[in-house]
Amino acid sequence: VLLAESGGGLVQAGGSLRLSCVVSGRPFSTFAMGWFRQAPGKEREFVASVSRGAGQTEYADSVKGRFTITRDSDKNTVYLQMDNLQPEDTAAYYCAGAQTSYSTTTYSNHRSYDFWGQGTQVTVSS
Repeated sequence: VLLAESGGGLVQAGGSLRLSCVVSGRPFSTFAMGWFRQAPGKEREFVASVSRGAGQTEYADSVKGRFTITRDSDKNTVYLQMDNLQPEDTAAYYCAGAQTSYSTTTYSNHRSYDFWGQGTQVTVSS
């Protein structure tokens, strides 16, 4: 299974970015998907998750109201729309897939995920 992220970059505070993650190798519909981030010197942090059936989403408190996770089954892709970015959002962002039989479950624990992408860097300047 391959997860390939894209869309990171440098943006000023208050700006927006959209991250994409394309999944290949197994049916996309069998995965709940998540986004995590890790800043230098800090632990990996949950950002958002979407259920296999796309009906449920979950967000970290730090990004609620600013970030939106969606998935497109036709494109085998999960997105993270990030608005009103702040310097504290600077990190490497990773998408992850959790193979599950539950269609409405989201996962915030990184141990629930089976596959990970290589990461894409997001840098927010003040």
